[in-house]
Amino acid sequence: MEGLLHQRWTLLFAVVPTAIGTALDINLSNASLVFISVTFATMCKSASPIFLLLFAFAFRLENPSIKLLGIIFIISFGVLLTVAKETEFEFWGFVFVMLAAVMSGFRWCMTQLLLQKEAYGLKNPITLMSYVTPMMAVATLILSLVMDPWHDFQTNAYFDSPWHIIRSCILMLIGGSLAFFMVLTEYILISATSAVTVTIAGVVKEAVTIVVAVFYYHDQFTILKGIGLLTIMVGVSLFNWYKYEKLKKSLPNDNEDAVSPTSNGAAKYVILDEMDFQDDDT
Repeated sequence: MEGLLHQRWTLLFAVVPTAIGTALDINLSNASLVFISVTFATMCKSASPIFLLLFAFAFRLENPSIKLLGIIFIISFGVLLTVAKETEFEFWGFVFVMLAAVMSGFRWCMTQLLLQKEAYGLKNPITLMSYVTPMMAVATLILSLVMDPWHDFQTNAYFDSPWHIIRSCILMLIGGSLAFFMVLTEYILISATSAVTVTIAGVVKEAVTIVVAVFYYHDQFTILKGIGLLTIMVGVSLFNWYKYEKLKKSLPNDNEDAVSPTSNGAAKYVILDEMDFQDDDT
């Protein structure tokens, strides 16, 4: 009985930070769009692999190395290029989106641990969602009460008539459903591969987001921003290549199929604490 109670408390202390980190990531990203453009926010959010690496170091998911520090420098330089000479720079928008990038790195590392560490018993992404989502909703409600201008609710153009209320509720339902399935898909992807794979998909998503924002919302896109974005993508690609090469070295030479991107062990982070434990057993 005591062992079961201890396991539940351990799980709670792991799930709560993950839920809060996810809520902060999503809500701070949305809040930043009040101040800055979608293009600028997406470029700044591309810095999340930096914080993914730093938290991976802290949680012993990754060993620090000169190569990884060089990759962090490349991505950081790319972010600086995207921020330089930004004509629509807003301090709070920049702060919010960078905090969201920090929370993104934190929550992906925590999600990796929850889905792949045996002690938590949360290998099923839907089970993890059932734990994380209610706490995420509470955290989002608290953030909304703190950050949103509720005093302007009755005079807001989105809720000033029955038709506007219905339309806004439908839009929120669609957006919420898309966000739910996006997070669930990311969890399924992490359970099968790793946070690295999510980062690869994230680069493609960010590129598509920027293209849509430029052509649909007519966001300003300068040559300097393009160079910065390209630099960020080069840094992320180098990080993914580093992980892939490291995985190939750690696998037996006669097991070539194991390095396939679709295999279950592709480019996973190795939890170093568990690796040390296994070494001690042998």
